[in-house]
Order: sequence, then structure tokens, then C-alpha cells
Amino acid sequence: MSDNLYIDKEELDKLKKKEEQKKKKPKSSNSEIKSNSLSQIMNGEFLNKEFVLNNLSFIFFIMFLLLLIVGKGYYGKQMSKDVDKTQSKVDELMADYVEAKAKLEEETRRFKLVDKLGAVGLTESENNTKVIRIKSNSNK
Repeated sequence: MSDNLYIDKEELDKLKKKEEQKKKKPKSSNSEIKSNSLSQIMNGEFLNKEFVLNNLSFIFFIMFLLLLIVGKGYYGKQMSKDVDKTQSKVDELMADYVEAKAKLEEETRRFKLVDKLGAVGLTESENNTKVIRIKSNSNK
């Protein structure tokens, strides 16, 4: 018996009016909002003063990010040029090193040294080299 409630006629009328008002107001759907936004962008209506002032901080942030992207591109190109220039210097120095090493090896070969030092009076020893080894006492 507790399921039965007394509802006043006035309250019933108020509830019916609220339900009718809810039915009359169409809820804006997502597609309507998207098409409205798209049409505002295409028409240029989003550039009105109120919109710009409300979103000024966001617009500056986006502009800052764009400047960073452009700066990063230029910085990357400059670094690439510097790396290429340094690599070419390293290659040049490596070639000079190899050339100097080959020249030194050529000049210090045994038969060339014998010819050059023969004019001074030094000759090559014909006896084998003897090694003298001394045993040291570590118990001193």
C-alpha cells in the first residue's frame, strides 16, 4: 500500500509542462556543432574581436611553437653544414697523416739508411747482435 502516493493536480500539471518544455528544446547534436564550427572557419567569422581576445593566449602559444619549429629547422641545417665541414677537415688531415707516414717509412728503410750513412763513414755491422743479460739478486 505504500506504493500509492497522493499527487496533487497542480504538481502533476507542473511535471507535464516541464516534460513538454524538454521535448520542445532540441538538443544540439555533435554534427551540428562541427558543421557550425566548419562554417565559421570557412566564412572567417572566427576572426571576430571577441573570439580573438578570448583565445589570445592560445594564439600566442601556437605562434611561439611555430617559431620554434622554424628555428629548429634552421639550426638543424646549420649543424649539418658544420658536421660536413668538420668531416671534410678530418678526411684531409687523415690523408696528410697517411701520406707523411708512408713517406717516413720509405725514407727509413734499411737499404736507404745504409746508403745515406755510408757517406758519413758508418757501415752496417756484419756480426750478429749479442744480448748480455745480467741476473739481478733481489735478496740483497
